[in-house]
Amino acid sequence: MVPALEVLAHRIVWAVPFGGLIVLARRQWPEVRRAITHHRMLGWLALAAAVIAINWLVYITAVQRGQIFQASLGYYINPLMYVVIGVIVLGEKLRRPQATAVVLAAVGVAVLTISGGVFPIISLTLAVSFTIYGVIRSRVAVGGMPGLFIETLLLFPMSLAYLIWLLQAGESYLRLDSPGMAGMLMLAGPLTVVPLLCFALAARRLRLSTIGIMQFIAPSLQFLVGLAYGEELTAPHGVCFTLIWIAVVIFSWDAWRSARTAEVKPVTG
Repeated sequence: MVPALEVLAHRIVWAVPFGGLIVLARRQWPEVRRAITHHRMLGWLALAAAVIAINWLVYITAVQRGQIFQASLGYYINPLMYVVIGVIVLGEKLRRPQATAVVLAAVGVAVLTISGGVFPIISLTLAVSFTIYGVIRSRVAVGGMPGLFIETLLLFPMSLAYLIWLLQAGESYLRLDSPGMAGMLMLAGPLTVVPLLCFALAARRLRLSTIGIMQFIAPSLQFLVGLAYGEELTAPHGVCFTLIWIAVVIFSWDAWRSARTAEVKPVTG
């Protein structure tokens, strides 16, 4: 099995040229130059790059260790974490359905920790790191694709140096005698960029409530993958995910209802 750190390095290295081609095709180089020459903006993007690298590494490690359920749980919790951040940092008030969803999620995690004897460190790390990443990116005035390109570009030198060291030590999995493995490692870059680009494009065409519901598709697929790979679904796992799913339904219904209310609200003044 390819070490998680090498997978991450390939993901970053091969994402840079592929992302550069997309930036070129979409004529976004001026936006990239503006962000790179703006020291404060570049600093925030460097922090975002570090956080997303941690997120990717933890996720890859979880999958390789057969802890896909924990990874799935982390991304189920993530949208709810945004709500909590809004309350703590921005002083927002929780609507009753939102509060109910957050409490159910917290109870689910507590059940898994106490009854299952497993503290979901992977889940919480994924949820917290991706929430921090999202908050940072929401405060940086740069598009999705240019921002991702700069982030991977900032991580590129260290990743490339690590891969060169592996090649010189004869420990790299990128070998001519294994073209299949080499091809999969090289595809890690495009497979990182394309979904994020598609999401960025969809976000401009869909309602916020629809986007919120879409965030739960990925962890649902991850959960099904965990089942397909035969990961053990214990009773505490079952209780935890049941509570999370109920929280997701409540959260999504509230988001949809709020969006509909905003659409029909009359304009005054």
